[in-house]
Amino acid sequence: MIVRKRLTLAKHAEYAFLLFRTIIAPLLNFSESFSNQPHSTSFRIRKGAKYFSDCNLVALSNYDQNSKVKQMSNAIETSDLTRRFNGFVAVDKLNIAVEHQEVFGLLGPNGAGKTTTISMLCTILKPTSGTAKVNGFDIVKQATQVRKSIGIVFQDPSIDDRLTGRENLFMHANLYGVPQSEQKTRIDEVLKLVELEDRADSILRTYSGGMRRRLEIARGLIHYPKVLFLDEPTIGLDPQTREHIWTYIKELRKAHDITMVLTTHYMEEADRLSDRIAIMDYGKIVALDTSPKLKETLEGDVITVKTKDAERFASILEGKVATKKIRIVEGSIEITVQDGKALLPRIVETAAQNNIYVDSVALREPNLEDVFLHYTGHAIRAESGDELHGLSAIRRRAIK
Repeated sequence: MIVRKRLTLAKHAEYAFLLFRTIIAPLLNFSESFSNQPHSTSFRIRKGAKYFSDCNLVALSNYDQNSKVKQMSNAIETSDLTRRFNGFVAVDKLNIAVEHQEVFGLLGPNGAGKTTTISMLCTILKPTSGTAKVNGFDIVKQATQVRKSIGIVFQDPSIDDRLTGRENLFMHANLYGVPQSEQKTRIDEVLKLVELEDRADSILRTYSGGMRRRLEIARGLIHYPKVLFLDEPTIGLDPQTREHIWTYIKELRKAHDITMVLTTHYMEEADRLSDRIAIMDYGKIVALDTSPKLKETLEGDVITVKTKDAERFASILEGKVATKKIRIVEGSIEITVQDGKALLPRIVETAAQNNIYVDSVALREPNLEDVFLHYTGHAIRAESGDELHGLSAIRRRAIK
């Protein structure tokens, strides 16, 4: 629900100026004249009053409307969701259901359709056919309601580098209607989470790439959305900060009834956070289950043999060793067997008997990376250019 509020002159002016600075001014080439001015609240109020003193602003109160989200069995449901780009099918009749309070992992090689799917669920892109419901709202017919009930951390930067970190968070909290009494506490909490307390009042232009990414995550979490889309949320972060983010995501989901959709290339991240994982390739879901059950589908241990004669050795092993699967991945042979410890010596012996030099050999139990390779055939695929990512996807908003 859109809650119309008549703001006081000071707050009215501050909202107006922030919106003018970040949205209107750049389009009119006014931004530079403001960027050289002090970033104080009093300055924003004076400028905002000058340009917008007669305006009434509409505050989109996400916080209030969250309690009124339609009751339904699933937080997200798609029905033959499809998106084409000039004949190329990026997402092909997708049918998934994400339960309330679930962390749903969406994995796939580059170009598989993950970001296009997220963009449609967030109403950034319109589907070519089919539809979906997010929090009970249709992404085509009720796009405004969908946007008010979700949060998103984009893969690419989307924050104002002329504001300070704290001002970015303050603007986001105000635009989403976070109660005034809670704003300072929430801003301080997320700044501490991403370890930016000491740089909160610095202009974003002075931030490093990693610091900007951490602020993006803080901004996406500040208003506790009912569904939070995390598109590569920890990319570029150091291991310690990544651990902090993982812990906070778990606590946030439990404490605030939040459903999360996670896309990531970090298999450990998907394994630790996701209740269920969907593997996507060429616009379709090729596997969907919990991480343990997906690993069980491989039915055995994996022995990896690195050798320059991979193809010849693979053909020899097929006839002499009891294997369930043999494949060549990036110049190495991956052998799936029932009892890896027992068969490992025999594999090395077979190589010696056939004058095949082995550079290295390793044994491991199936992991999520193995599952990914099993269903997609490759660890990562070069981007084809057909799928749009991050800000490029946002620019598609004009597409009808």
